[in-house]
Amino acid sequence: MAPLDWTPKFKTHPPKTKYATLSYPSPNILLVTLNRPKELNCINSEGHKELLEVWNWLDEEESLRVGIITGNGRAFCAGADLKEWNTNNEDEKPHPFPIGGFGGLSRRSGLKPIIAAVNGICFGGGCEIIINLDMILASKNASFALPEVKIGVVAVAGALPRLARTIGKPRAMEMALTGRTVSAKEAAEWGLVNQVIEDENVVDAAIEMAKLISANSPDAVIVTREGVKYGWEGVSVEEGTRLWSEGWYPKLLRGENMREGVKSFVEKRKPVWKPAKL
Repeated sequence: MAPLDWTPKFKTHPPKTKYATLSYPSPNILLVTLNRPKELNCINSEGHKELLEVWNWLDEEESLRVGIITGNGRAFCAGADLKEWNTNNEDEKPHPFPIGGFGGLSRRSGLKPIIAAVNGICFGGGCEIIINLDMILASKNASFALPEVKIGVVAVAGALPRLARTIGKPRAMEMALTGRTVSAKEAAEWGLVNQVIEDENVVDAAIEMAKLISANSPDAVIVTREGVKYGWEGVSVEEGTRLWSEGWYPKLLRGENMREGVKSFVEKRKPVWKPAKL
């Protein structure tokens, strides 16, 4: 991996982070490494908040032009912290995502491009993150899944309409309704990732891609990115997310099966489903 030896000079102070590390592999590039390897980089409530601050800082800090996100260990991000979620369910506490969605990214618009360097497991909320990013580079050992249906929850952070727009309805349905794992090779064939990195570190490859972007006009990059977004997202995708999350998701929250699914996962047993009463 390339040495992170560039000393940045910022006009604004980087946010303090507990669950992620910030580094600067090259001028104008921010590398964010999710750093809960024992928990497969699952993101908890505090982690969501600090990541939102990081991405806001990326947009605000003039010297930064491109962001990269990756994970420490064998996972990119395995999704939500289900132990915390289960505790919140038992205490009847809400568990909303911050503005910007899961990890501050799954519904983020933002100004500056962000590249995912997917180094391993990319499940649930982790997969929702990459679906909304600008480019995705994947290690040959990376794997992708939206397994929420297996534990009675849903991918609520904005991935579903975006996934359909990216890889098409049939493949999006297959991924979301079966919850099965998709290999890096298959994800590339589907158009979910830009490249599968075979012989080099995926972070190094993402840095090289970021250098190509950061070498261009910052203004032109931002304006060009907005033009591409109009073609992909427009109003309908986010409006679909809003209508769905406001109309159907509250019904799921009121049901028994979501709580049962999360609880059974934590208790390491098979869930006992109740008849749907939505």
